[in-house]
Amino acid sequence: MTVDSQGAPTAAPQDASGRAPGTSKTLLPPSGSKPVPRPARGRRSLPGGALPYLLIAPAILSMAVLLLYPLVRNVILSFQQVNRKEFITRRPEWIGVDNYTQLLGDADFWTVVVRSVAFTAANVVLIMGIGTLIGLLLNRLGKAMRLVLSLALMMAWAMPIVASVTVFRWLFDEQFGVVNWLMRTLGFAGYDQHNWFESGFSTLVIVTVLVVWGSVPFVALNMYAGLTTVGSELYEAARMDGANGWRTFWSVVFPNLKPFFMITTFLEIIWVFKAFAQVYAMNLGGPDRGSETLPVYAYIEGQGQAHYGLAAAISVLTIVMLIAAMSFYFRLILKQEEEQ
Repeated sequence: MTVDSQGAPTAAPQDASGRAPGTSKTLLPPSGSKPVPRPARGRRSLPGGALPYLLIAPAILSMAVLLLYPLVRNVILSFQQVNRKEFITRRPEWIGVDNYTQLLGDADFWTVVVRSVAFTAANVVLIMGIGTLIGLLLNRLGKAMRLVLSLALMMAWAMPIVASVTVFRWLFDEQFGVVNWLMRTLGFAGYDQHNWFESGFSTLVIVTVLVVWGSVPFVALNMYAGLTTVGSELYEAARMDGANGWRTFWSVVFPNLKPFFMITTFLEIIWVFKAFAQVYAMNLGGPDRGSETLPVYAYIEGQGQAHYGLAAAISVLTIVMLIAAMSFYFRLILKQEEEQ
């Protein structure tokens, strides 16, 4: 209320909402009406229609061009006879399943299959065992030593395959190799210019050492990362119950990291089974093709012997074996999810 020039009180001026100036500016909704909710900030509705498909179309197209098309062409080639003559004339002959029949009836093919399975099994067991132990060691070391060991593992993992094969060939060299010198120094006889690549078995043993050396860092570092997710209270409870280190691993670590062990083992099976560069660069699959695995066997049959259709059939059978292993893995995953 104000006073005019004549001393008569007058009402204070009001705005359109009936509120005097200087009061709060909060607007009240008209009587009987509900306040209009404001949309939450930072939230967007999902796109609809064809937009999601357009976004993933480049990835699907690139996969189809780089993966699906070569796979289909390879399957078609496996049903054809493409030797040196057909390759030059560009007139392949359709022979149906003759390539597969020839392979399945060939004793050399089954020898390579058994060799590949044994080579894969030995490598995966060693990789998972040594990698798990080093991962447990990383979890127990202090920060400085953990950093040093992690850097050493990363260097081994990052070394190119051809460079690592060259180093291993120098180590096992017949005349100037460190391994022969070390064996003689330790007092072992018969290692004066000993040829470590004189048989397929010894060659695969050296390749196994190389593959394990290059694959252990992946398992060890992932194992350490998984161990950081296991609560310390679980270890304390195990110690209170009187469990030793081995019992603690099987009762605490393994159950909590079971998915890690499953996926890592499966990946190692695939990577080792299809290993090509290590085996071929070490001794070209020799001597006398005694260290060939399935990928090397397919390459030599195709590029070396010019049996392209037969090599395609070998690669298709290799893919079938990996699919069988994959199906077994997915069955384990589904069974584990059902149990949970």
